Amino acid sequence: MADPVNVRLCFHDRCFDGAASSAVFYRFFHERIRPGAEFHFTGMTHRARQPFADGLFDGDENVIVDFKYSSSPRLTWWFDHHQSAFLTPADAEHFHRDHSGHKFYNPEYKSCTKLLADVTSAQFGFDVKPLAELVHWGDIIDGAQYPTPESAVALTEPATQLALVIEAAPEKGLVPRIIPKLSELPLAEMIKLPIVARHLGPLLERHRRSVDLIRQHTEVRGGVIFFDLSDLDLEGYNKFIPYMLHPEARYSVSVIASPTRSKVSLGSNPWNPDAAEDNLASLAEQYGGGGHPRVAAISLEPNDIERARHVAKEISEKLRR
Repeated sequence: MADPVNVRLCFHDRCFDGAASSAVFYRFFHERIRPGAEFHFTGMTHRARQPFADGLFDGDENVIVDFKYSSSPRLTWWFDHHQSAFLTPADAEHFHRDHSGHKFYNPEYKSCTKLLADVTSAQFGFDVKPLAELVHWGDIIDGAQYPTPESAVALTEPATQLALVIEAAPEKGLVPRIIPKLSELPLAEMIKLPIVARHLGPLLERHRRSVDLIRQHTEVRGGVIFFDLSDLDLEGYNKFIPYMLHPEARYSVSVIASPTRSKVSLGSNPWNPDAAEDNLASLAEQYGGGGHPRVAAISLEPNDIERARHVAKEISEKLRR
């Protein structure tokens, strides 16, 4: 009996779209490419330095979903939808020269989950119907396609509760453990899994507390919301809270800190049509960051918090102008 194929799947960590697109690829690969493949998952985080460590691509098949491109000759599959998908012009050129038929990029998509579902069904005959709920919510959550800011902050749907756990649970290695389950279970059953349920209550309480913290630390001027949470025990927050608190604002700029990075987050108000004027990914790229036109970020070293604060204030002024 032949040895199973080993697949190294690298995905955008602590991100619902990263986990959901991983689950779609996991099921697709088992159903259409190699049924007995063994998967090994690596969550990727945007950092100030090169994100791909030496020896990372150690599988027979090496995959990246919802994360930047690598020109490594060992990379065999790639799916992404971010404007800032390429670290260098050479990487972009390398992608455009690729003729494997296994690397796909389309920044017009709201989510990598939907991109992956569409490509695998159209080009490889993959039946995505059993994953329709996951694809639907991947597009809503990553594309910020909620009807109101209140609905985005309420976290009453199984999908939004699962997204909270994926993005904020402190348990190391949690997301790789739930990706195979996410490829087969309804979202209402996912949040009942012990590995998910044990984090949900405390995280919902922290979410409610974060609304008050952001309210207390927010400055609104010239249509731009600015707040600095780097001195607080709050590594992440629901990015729609600022627009629920200040629906008239166009943009938000924030600073947060964690053991791995200092981060400046840029967002545009999905419910304010005037917020589509500036391309936030292009603005973030000026400082070494990137993302989407409507939401972007800049990652700096953990000890570079003063630089992060300076950048955030500078960007806030640019957006006010």
